[in-house]
Amino acid sequence: MRYQHKSVADQPISLPVNKVVCIGRNYLDHIQEMNSVVSEDPLLFMKPKSAMCDMTMPLVIPADKGACHNELEVAVLLKNSLRNASEPEVTDAIWGIGLGLDLTLRDVQASLKKQGQPWERAKAFDNSAPLSSFVPLAEFDSLDDLRFTLKINGEVRQQGHTALMLHKIIPLIAHMSTVFSLDAGDVILTGTPKGVGPLNDGDTVAVSLDAFFSLQTKVIV
Repeated sequence: MRYQHKSVADQPISLPVNKVVCIGRNYLDHIQEMNSVVSEDPLLFMKPKSAMCDMTMPLVIPADKGACHNELEVAVLLKNSLRNASEPEVTDAIWGIGLGLDLTLRDVQASLKKQGQPWERAKAFDNSAPLSSFVPLAEFDSLDDLRFTLKINGEVRQQGHTALMLHKIIPLIAHMSTVFSLDAGDVILTGTPKGVGPLNDGDTVAVSLDAFFSLQTKVIV
């Protein structure tokens, strides 16, 4: 089924489906759990539009690529294009906020890292960016005080708070726009906190964003 951006009112959002732009290593606790180092500049990578899928549908993960890990992140949907944008321009360009999973083939990624190769094989496969619906930006008092949670089979695996981001959402997107153009319909994934781990066939995955929404889905291998 073709992906379409949706509002929390379950209405289609009249924006194209474009790319997903991600940041790695944006929470210190995740950097530490992965035995990584803090990047001097934001660590950016992309997923194609074929990575986007509806998070309320079953999460279909590859069966023959080793471990596939959850990485829950705050997702930002853009309604306007941005290039060399100021922070006020970034704010004006945001349609709304949701959640996204940066599904990661961890064994594949580890092999790529050893070879000094890019991460796309581990990060950019089809359906690797399940997305929730989006809450209009006007509903939020501050993007620097959002809390989000992921549970696997009823047990908390990840809890995030955007106050702990190394690169906060608005300045981060402004920086991204100086590296490459951002387009209407792009989704920004803003980094994951600690608690990444393998997903298994039949797992129940539940996510929530403060009091704005919660949803539940299943993993299928």
